[in-house]
Amino acid sequence: MSCLLSPPPFGDRRRVRIGLLGGSFNPAHAGHRHIGLEALRRLDLDQVWWLVSPGNPLKAGHPMAPLAERMAQANRMARHPRMVPTGIEDRLGTRYTIDTVRALTRRFPRVQFVWLMGADNLAQFHRWRGWTALMEIVPVAVFDRPQYSCVTLWSRTARRYAPCRRPTRSAATLAGTGAPAWVFLPIRRHAASATAIRAGQAGSV
Repeated sequence: MSCLLSPPPFGDRRRVRIGLLGGSFNPAHAGHRHIGLEALRRLDLDQVWWLVSPGNPLKAGHPMAPLAERMAQANRMARHPRMVPTGIEDRLGTRYTIDTVRALTRRFPRVQFVWLMGADNLAQFHRWRGWTALMEIVPVAVFDRPQYSCVTLWSRTARRYAPCRRPTRSAATLAGTGAPAWVFLPIRRHAASATAIRAGQAGSV
């Protein structure tokens, strides 16, 4: 399923729980799949959508493979019937996460969305456009990443929304929780890094 401009087959007949994993996926790798699998299991989700971004505003000037190439790699890597890579941001014409999430919540009013991110992203989440508005729209699940646990839990976002942090044991109900709400999940860490993969590819040329 590469186009999600209409609801999933079950979308408006029952409340489904969808995790949104955004990023450049430049390239998609086993770490993305690891987070997706953990999200399906720990958050009791029906699907995880990989939002393959047309371009990351925080990474302007960085080399970026064409969207079609990144989508193809994401589809090869996902390998799960409930993990759905999509280029919907390109179709919606959105470049910032806040605009994408607003568009999706309007388009799928009965879906319970959860924003998924690695701990490295929460550490600099306050640099995202509309980051406080995003926290007020959807609950957020933060997944542990190597070397980022302490930085994340003392980040500007974590401190500002400390009263909204939910216990890990309640993760399975996060999708039905009104925002702002977030949970930190100390999962088994995965070392895969798109930056390292790109560096390795460049070194092999």
